[in-house]
Amino acid sequence: MKKQLFSFPSEQAQQLTQDWVEAMVVGLNLCPFAAPEVKNNLIRYAASDAESVESAVKDFLFELDKIQNSEEEELSTTLLAFTQVAEDFEEFLDLLDICQQFLEQSGLDGVFQLASFHPQYCFSGVEETDITNWTNRAPFPTIHLIREGQMSRVLTHYKNPDEIPERNMALMEQLGKEGLIQRFPPLAKYWSED
Repeated sequence: MKKQLFSFPSEQAQQLTQDWVEAMVVGLNLCPFAAPEVKNNLIRYAASDAESVESAVKDFLFELDKIQNSEEEELSTTLLAFTQVAEDFEEFLDLLDICQQFLEQSGLDGVFQLASFHPQYCFSGVEETDITNWTNRAPFPTIHLIREGQMSRVLTHYKNPDEIPERNMALMEQLGKEGLIQRFPPLAKYWSED
């Protein structure tokens, strides 16, 4: 029988995602651009309890419409967590591809870009158990909607942005499993079910 890793109420999923951003993404400075957005309360944390890919895509399109019709000063970026679908990483990649296709078909490719996080995230060519995968592991399958223009502006003020992924991977190796769990205790669940 397939394990159900998630199955959280939407409100709880939103809170856990926010806690993860504050403890891991900002707390470990994995994304140097996130702290001001958190401080200024400009991140939207949304959760989809869709039970099918079709419904999950509808929820994605709702969030895309919401951010598109909001000013950057009121809504900078959105993290959409899925609590009932895409539990398997490969299934999540399929969902991400569909969302990317809709983004392109809507003419918003280049205006927004998508980043992805998943409890089983695994970089291509990297062992599933490699600690560096945790740079992109989150409590839920999550699609991050990013304003491309804003990201471009921020990157002009950051020295050597290309070094961020390597720095983050080195940090994961330095912290190890115990250090990551200490930083964000809910992560223990994922190791206990390996």
